[in-house]
Amino acid sequence: MIHNTKCECGHQNHVGTVLCESCGKPLTEEENASEPLEMRYDGVARRSQRENPGLIDKVWNFFSSVKIAIYLIIITLLGSALGTIYPQESTFLNMDPSTYYKDTYGTLGEIYYKLGFSHTFESWWFVTLLFMIGTSLVVCSLDRVLPLYRALSNQQIRKHLSFLTRQKVTYSGSIAEAAGGEAGEQASLEWVSKAAGTLKKKNYKVHADGTALLAEKYRFSRWGPYINHIGLIIFLAAVLMRSIPGWHMDQHVAFPEGRIVKIPDTSYYLKNEKFTIEFYKPEEMSESFRSKGQDVPKIYETDAVLYTCKSDCNDPSKEPVLEEVHKQKIIVNEPLQYKGFMAYQFDFKPEPMLISVKPSLKDKQTGEVYGSFELSMNKPADEYKAGPYSLKLKAYFPEFALDEKGSPITKSNDPKTPAFVFSVTGPGLKPGGEPYLYFPRQVDKVNFRQDDINGALAGKLELSVQSMDDVKFSEYVSYLNIRVDRAMPYVWFGAAISMIGLIMGFYWHHRRIWVRIDQGRLTLGAHTNKNWFGMRKEVAQILHQNGIDVDPKTLEKGAVGS
Repeated sequence: MIHNTKCECGHQNHVGTVLCESCGKPLTEEENASEPLEMRYDGVARRSQRENPGLIDKVWNFFSSVKIAIYLIIITLLGSALGTIYPQESTFLNMDPSTYYKDTYGTLGEIYYKLGFSHTFESWWFVTLLFMIGTSLVVCSLDRVLPLYRALSNQQIRKHLSFLTRQKVTYSGSIAEAAGGEAGEQASLEWVSKAAGTLKKKNYKVHADGTALLAEKYRFSRWGPYINHIGLIIFLAAVLMRSIPGWHMDQHVAFPEGRIVKIPDTSYYLKNEKFTIEFYKPEEMSESFRSKGQDVPKIYETDAVLYTCKSDCNDPSKEPVLEEVHKQKIIVNEPLQYKGFMAYQFDFKPEPMLISVKPSLKDKQTGEVYGSFELSMNKPADEYKAGPYSLKLKAYFPEFALDEKGSPITKSNDPKTPAFVFSVTGPGLKPGGEPYLYFPRQVDKVNFRQDDINGALAGKLELSVQSMDDVKFSEYVSYLNIRVDRAMPYVWFGAAISMIGLIMGFYWHHRRIWVRIDQGRLTLGAHTNKNWFGMRKEVAQILHQNGIDVDPKTLEKGAVGS
C-alpha cells in the first residue's frame, strides 16, 4: 500500500512516491528487497496513482494508461483498414455512392456503404478515436514528464546505500589498494577527485559532495519520448483541423471549355480558356494498343485562369464581381498553385458543348443583313446592336424546357438546349419593343417551334447563324482535382518534431553513476535507460582507470571487491 512518507533524509515526498526524490531510499516494503529497483520514472509519484480517485481522477487514469492508448491505436488502425477495403466516396468522379457500391461490389458493397465505411476517414467515430489518442498523448505526457522533471531536478548527490546496491549495475569494495595503502578520509577525497576527472573526459557532468559523487550525461534524451508526443499531438491536431471549413478540400470538378466555374466552398472561380489534347500516332503506339484501335492521349492540358470573388459572391440575383489572380497552364503532374490552392489535371471527357454563336439579324422580306454580334452561352450581355435594331436580353435558359403549366424553365446551367428571349426595338416595330425567342441550334428551333412562338415578328426578322465558322464548340470537358490543405504545413511540422524526439530517444542514452565512500569502502551504482552492456563496460573502464579491476559481466550481479 502506498503511503505519504517523509524520508529519513528529511525530504517530504508526494503521495505515491516509491523512491525518495532526494536520496533514493525505497519508501515501501517490498518482498524482493534484493531485486533491482524499478527506475522507469525514478519512483516518483504520479497523479494516476492516487488512492480513492474522484471522477476527474478516473478520467485522468483512463487516458494516462499506456494499455488504453495501445487499444485506441489498434482500434484506429483496424478502422483505417476497413476504410481501405473499397474506395472511399471522396475518390469518386460523377458517381452516386448509394448505387455505386451495390452495382460494383454486390451485397457486401451495399453493406459496406450502409455501415458508413465508405466515408470512414470523415466519420464521427474515426475523428473521435483520433481525438482520444491525442488526449491520451497529452495526459500520458503530463502524468509522467512533470514528476520526472521534478525528480531529476532535485537529485541528491549522496544517495542512500540501498539505492546504490539495488541498481542493475553496482559495485562495492575497498579503495585501500587503489589508494596505495590504508584508505583514510584524504585518500577517499583524492579517489573521488580522480574519478571525477575520468568521468569528465567521458563527457559526464560531475557533481561532488565530499566523498560522494554524481555523474550524469545525456539527460536530454529522457525528454525524447515526450518531444515525440508533442510532435504527434501537433500532427493529430493538424489532421483534425482538416475538418474546419476551408482548411481541406479534395474533390473533382468539371470545367467545360470557355466557361467560368465556381469552386465549391471557396471564393475562387476558375475558367478553362482552352483545352488541348494530343493523341499518339499509330506508329508511336505498341502493337497491343494498335490492335485495340484505341486513341491513347499523349498530352492533355488546360489553359486555366483563376479568379477570386470581390463582391456579390453569394447573391444569386447578381453576377459576382471577379478579379483575376493567377493564370497558368495545367499539365499532368504540374498543377496550378496559388496560396495553398491547387488544381491538378485529372481527366477529360469528350462532351461537345456550345460556347458561343455569332448570329446575324436579317430582313426576311428583302434579305438585307443588318449586322451580327457574338452571343456567349456563359455570360451573355444585356444588350446587342444589329444595324438600326437593338436587342435587349430579357431571359436566358441554358437548358430550355417547359414545366407542367407550359412555362419556360431551365433544367441546368449547362448550355445543352440554350434559348434567349430578346426585346427587339427598331424601324417598323412597336415603340416598347417586341419579344423574340431565339434558339441557336436548328434542332431546337424545330422542336420548340420558334417561328410559331415569335408569330408576326418571325415573318419580318430572322436571327440566324450564316455559317459554321460563326459557331464555337468545346469538344472536351476538363476534369480537375481541386485540393486545398492548409493543415499540411502543421502536419509536416508535427512529423519533424516527432522525428527529433525519436532521434533523441534512440541515439542517446541517459546514464548516471553514483558513488559514495564510507570509511574507505566504495559503493557505486549506475543506471541507464538503454544499452546496459555499454553501461557496465563503461563503468568497468572508469574503475580500471582509477585502480580497480573488475569484470564487466559481474557488475550486473553486484560485484564485490576486496
